[in-house]
Amino acid sequence: MIRKLALAATVALIPVAAFAQGQGQPNGLPEAPGMNAPASKRFQEYVIQQRPTSYSYGQPVTVGTVLPQDGVTYYEVPAEYGVTGQRYTVIDNRTVLVDPRTRRIVQIIQ
Repeated sequence: MIRKLALAATVALIPVAAFAQGQGQPNGLPEAPGMNAPASKRFQEYVIQQRPTSYSYGQPVTVGTVLPQDGVTYYEVPAEYGVTGQRYTVIDNRTVLVDPRTRRIVQIIQ
Protein backbone atom coordinates (compact mmCIF):
# COMPACT_ATOMS: atom_id res chain seq x y z
CA MET A 1 0.00 0.00 0.00
CA ILE A 2 2.78 2.44 0.91
CA ARG A 3 4.51 1.62 -2.36
CA LYS A 4 1.34 2.47 -4.31
CA LEU A 5 0.96 5.78 -2.47
CA ALA A 6 4.61 6.68 -3.13
CA LEU A 7 4.21 5.84 -6.81
CA ALA A 8 1.01 7.89 -7.05
CA ALA A 9 2.70 10.87 -5.37
CA THR A 10 5.69 10.64 -7.72
CA VAL A 11 3.47 10.46 -10.79
CA ALA A 12 1.42 13.40 -9.54
CA LEU A 13 4.54 15.55 -9.13
CA ILE A 14 5.95 14.96 -12.63
CA PRO A 15 3.78 17.68 -14.28
CA VAL A 16 4.74 20.14 -11.52
CA ALA A 17 8.46 19.54 -12.11
CA ALA A 18 8.02 19.87 -15.85
CA PHE A 19 6.12 23.15 -15.38
CA ALA A 20 8.81 24.54 -13.07
CA GLN A 21 11.53 23.72 -15.60
CA GLY A 22 9.57 25.49 -18.31
CA GLN A 23 9.51 28.77 -16.43
CA GLY A 24 11.74 31.51 -17.77
CA GLN A 25 11.74 33.58 -20.91
CA PRO A 26 9.40 32.39 -23.67
CA ASN A 27 10.31 31.53 -27.26
CA GLY A 28 13.89 32.60 -27.25
CA LEU A 29 17.48 31.61 -26.82
CA PRO A 30 19.13 29.65 -24.00
CA GLU A 31 16.61 30.10 -21.19
CA ALA A 32 13.82 28.95 -23.49
CA PRO A 33 13.16 25.74 -25.38
CA GLY A 34 14.98 25.14 -28.63
CA MET A 35 18.32 26.86 -28.02
CA ASN A 36 21.22 25.93 -25.80
CA ALA A 37 23.72 28.21 -24.07
CA PRO A 38 26.50 27.85 -26.69
CA ALA A 39 24.03 28.95 -29.37
CA SER A 40 23.17 32.04 -27.34
CA LYS A 41 26.84 32.96 -27.08
CA ARG A 42 27.28 32.42 -30.83
CA PHE A 43 24.20 34.55 -31.52
CA GLN A 44 25.54 37.38 -29.35
CA GLU A 45 28.85 37.18 -31.24
CA TYR A 46 26.88 37.30 -34.52
CA VAL A 47 25.06 40.44 -33.39
CA ILE A 48 28.35 42.10 -32.40
CA GLN A 49 29.79 41.33 -35.86
CA GLN A 50 26.71 42.84 -37.53
CA ARG A 51 27.12 46.10 -35.59
CA PRO A 52 23.47 47.12 -35.57
CA THR A 53 22.71 50.60 -34.31
CA SER A 54 21.58 50.63 -30.69
CA TYR A 55 18.27 52.39 -30.07
CA SER A 56 18.42 54.72 -27.07
CA TYR A 57 15.33 53.85 -25.04
CA GLY A 58 16.06 55.65 -21.76
CA GLN A 59 13.71 53.43 -19.72
CA PRO A 60 14.21 50.02 -18.10
CA VAL A 61 14.65 47.26 -20.69
CA THR A 62 12.81 44.21 -19.38
CA VAL A 63 11.01 41.19 -20.77
CA GLY A 64 7.48 42.32 -21.57
CA THR A 65 8.40 45.89 -22.47
CA VAL A 66 6.61 47.07 -25.61
CA LEU A 67 9.01 49.03 -27.79
CA PRO A 68 8.01 52.19 -29.67
CA GLN A 69 6.49 51.83 -33.11
CA ASP A 70 8.91 54.30 -34.71
CA GLY A 71 12.69 54.47 -34.63
CA VAL A 72 13.52 50.86 -33.74
CA THR A 73 15.02 48.64 -36.44
CA TYR A 74 14.21 44.93 -36.26
CA TYR A 75 16.45 42.31 -37.84
CA GLU A 76 15.85 38.70 -38.89
CA VAL A 77 17.33 36.02 -36.64
CA PRO A 78 19.34 33.66 -38.89
CA ALA A 79 17.77 30.21 -39.16
CA GLU A 80 20.87 28.53 -37.70
CA TYR A 81 19.87 29.81 -34.24
CA GLY A 82 16.51 28.02 -34.34
CA VAL A 83 14.39 31.01 -33.39
CA THR A 84 11.32 31.50 -35.56
CA GLY A 85 8.67 34.18 -35.53
CA GLN A 86 10.86 36.71 -33.74
CA ARG A 87 13.23 39.49 -34.63
CA TYR A 88 16.14 40.97 -32.76
CA THR A 89 17.19 44.51 -32.10
CA VAL A 90 19.61 46.32 -29.84
CA ILE A 91 18.17 48.58 -27.15
CA ASP A 92 20.54 50.60 -24.95
CA ASN A 93 23.39 48.31 -26.10
CA ARG A 94 21.47 45.16 -25.07
CA THR A 95 20.41 42.56 -27.64
CA VAL A 96 16.76 41.61 -27.30
CA LEU A 97 14.39 39.24 -29.06
CA VAL A 98 11.08 40.84 -29.97
CA ASP A 99 7.68 39.60 -31.12
CA PRO A 100 7.35 41.64 -34.33
CA ARG A 101 3.53 41.75 -34.17
CA THR A 102 3.38 43.34 -30.72
CA ARG A 103 6.91 44.83 -30.47
CA ARG A 104 7.08 43.19 -27.03
CA ILE A 105 10.51 42.08 -25.75
CA VAL A 106 10.40 38.31 -25.21
CA GLN A 107 14.01 37.77 -24.20
CA ILE A 108 17.12 39.74 -23.30
CA ILE A 109 20.29 38.06 -24.56
CA GLN A 110 23.00 38.16 -21.90
